[in-house]
Amino acid sequence: MTLMNLFDHCTLCPRECGVNRNKGQRGYCRTGAELLVARAALHMWEEPCLSGKRGSGTVFFAGCAMGCVFCQNHDIARGERGKIISVERLAAIFMELQEKGAHNINLVTPSHYVPPIALALRLAKAQGLNIPVVFNSSGYEKRETLALLEGLVDIYLPDFKYWDPAIARRYSQAPDYAAVAKEALAEMLRQTGTPQYDEEGMLLRGTIVRHLSLPGSLGDSKDILEYLKDTYGGKITISIMNQYTPMPAMANFPEINRKVTPEEYEELVGYAQLLGLKNAFVQEEGTQSDSFIPPFDLEGV
Repeated sequence: MTLMNLFDHCTLCPRECGVNRNKGQRGYCRTGAELLVARAALHMWEEPCLSGKRGSGTVFFAGCAMGCVFCQNHDIARGERGKIISVERLAAIFMELQEKGAHNINLVTPSHYVPPIALALRLAKAQGLNIPVVFNSSGYEKRETLALLEGLVDIYLPDFKYWDPAIARRYSQAPDYAAVAKEALAEMLRQTGTPQYDEEGMLLRGTIVRHLSLPGSLGDSKDILEYLKDTYGGKITISIMNQYTPMPAMANFPEINRKVTPEEYEELVGYAQLLGLKNAFVQEEGTQSDSFIPPFDLEGV
């Protein structure tokens, strides 16, 4: 069986829709087998050890198997925007970003495209791609799918969104989120090991776990930080984010139709310090804005 045959009965993500994406059927991710890309450009708004001075070479894929109601990238998450490209073109994009000085290749929301991405990475590496590859995802991943990337991905950048199944169900229709994310994170760390940096402080290999603080979910956030500290200690880096920005659809979810208050975020950061978390990033004020959402204008595609 070839990698692309995995689309014949797609069970790449935990949704396990079972649709035949090779025949144009679309599952929860709302995409077929063809690569749909919305933007490929240098990006300065990732963690400092990823963006550095020259930027992270981000490739934004359309579609998403997570479907969070508060998604900031909703324009592409629904699979309604983007350009269809070939595996060969994707490999060429990787090389172009490297030539532009990117510190790394940053695959954003790539999970539902793992087979063609793996093929493109193999092709690009054969052509001289030698910068780290980042897998930037929701954290809602299957071990078996992640295993297809072993030896191809250097840095995993997953979210750990929810702890409480009720919260995960309400905002993402994924009550099993925490259980799945735990298994996925274990596989990611197995592949990457502990963080490794170059002399400039840029991450070469390792796993950074992002957690986006949501309004009114401080207890859930604390449970996640406690789990990460108790389970992994200094083997991972944690990024505690306060950039939640209410989108128009939040009128239907009044409890999160506001920004996280400075007091909420300060309490969460204080809890991280109380836990003794040392390998962690925090965000400054001013990140709660849609101005941090890049334009999905097909740049670089």
